[in-house]
Amino acid sequence: MAEDRVDGYATALFEVARAEGVLPKVEEELFNLSHLLSGNDELRTTLADPAIPGDRKQAIIDELIGKRSQPVTALLVSFVVSAGRARELPAIISNLVERAAASRRHAVAEVRSAVPLDDDQRRRLAKALSTNLGKEVEVKVFVDPSVLGGLSARVGDVVIDGTVRHRLDQLKETIR
Repeated sequence: MAEDRVDGYATALFEVARAEGVLPKVEEELFNLSHLLSGNDELRTTLADPAIPGDRKQAIIDELIGKRSQPVTALLVSFVVSAGRARELPAIISNLVERAAASRRHAVAEVRSAVPLDDDQRRRLAKALSTNLGKEVEVKVFVDPSVLGGLSARVGDVVIDGTVRHRLDQLKETIR
């Protein structure tokens, strides 16, 4: 049931962004918001709390993404939050990103990096992953300082972890 609800919201958001002609930009902005929400329990809890007035939640959304995003992005997030689905927002966004990539016949690689990647690095990474996985891959990068260095990529169930953090953890296990 919850999966159907997430799919329904993702479909609605996808169709609105596509109809407005801003799907790629909205997709990227929502992807970044999703990772912000995933890393901030207090923010997720605040947006999902029914005791907090809607205008306060709207002010939080406006402060987070209002002026730095497409107007459609902010409206879509407000729609989901006002419908009482803030807790499901990361899952809805993930579904939307997968749906958008599938509409282009691509898979999505969620890449964690300690530093932002420039366009050339993104292109080379997408090409390497596409060659390795045998399908076209779109790279969605989010900066995560906890990786210390290197990259981690997840495409569906496949995880390629080349982070310094992972290597240090492996070394720690070897020493034990």
